[in-house]
Amino acid sequence: MNTTLNTRLALAVSLLIFAGSAWIALKGPTTPVPLHFDFQGNADRFGSRTELALTLGGLGLINLVVAYLTAHQAKAATDPVRRKALANGQLVSVLIMAGVALMIAWAALGPQAASGQYNMVGSALFLSGISILLGAVLGKVGPNAFIGVKTPWAYKSRLAWDKSNRLAGRLMFWLGVAGLVAALWVPANILTGALVIGLLGAAGLSVFESWRVWRNDPEAQSF
Repeated sequence: MNTTLNTRLALAVSLLIFAGSAWIALKGPTTPVPLHFDFQGNADRFGSRTELALTLGGLGLINLVVAYLTAHQAKAATDPVRRKALANGQLVSVLIMAGVALMIAWAALGPQAASGQYNMVGSALFLSGISILLGAVLGKVGPNAFIGVKTPWAYKSRLAWDKSNRLAGRLMFWLGVAGLVAALWVPANILTGALVIGLLGAAGLSVFESWRVWRNDPEAQSF
């Protein structure tokens, strides 16, 4: 799939999000809706339908901006491999934004919302799926401003960029696979917490890798 089709998909997703946001703002519940949950799936913060609508509308806007700017970078790329990788990254970002918007809307307005509860199985499966999608793409994306391990050292060394993003991709991919397998028997709230910790750990290791490779790369730029 190329960036033109991905951009059209991003536009369609954002229009659906905007339409949903408008409906919520005008026709949504007038009583407080749950907007944040703890790791037990219990709502710990409520807000108005206006706040929910603005949150979703913001996601739709971010989706459009990231899709447009990623497409711009892909078209400017002279390397066809990097152009394809950026297109893949653009598609992943659109799918992630659509998933996040859907999950937020379901948690706030779904059948369990009135009781202030949320089934954490959805969060665990969502995080696992996102990890697999990102992991499959990160190692193939060249330097850009939107997707990847964007550290100062990665921007100063192409080798540091490549190695840190490959590491992040492998860690996230297998973390997602492990999450899907573990979902068969691990309690959803425990699994969700473990996935969050795992993603943070993968990010930390990848940042360290970008610094380590930059420090030892004879072709790296200095600060």
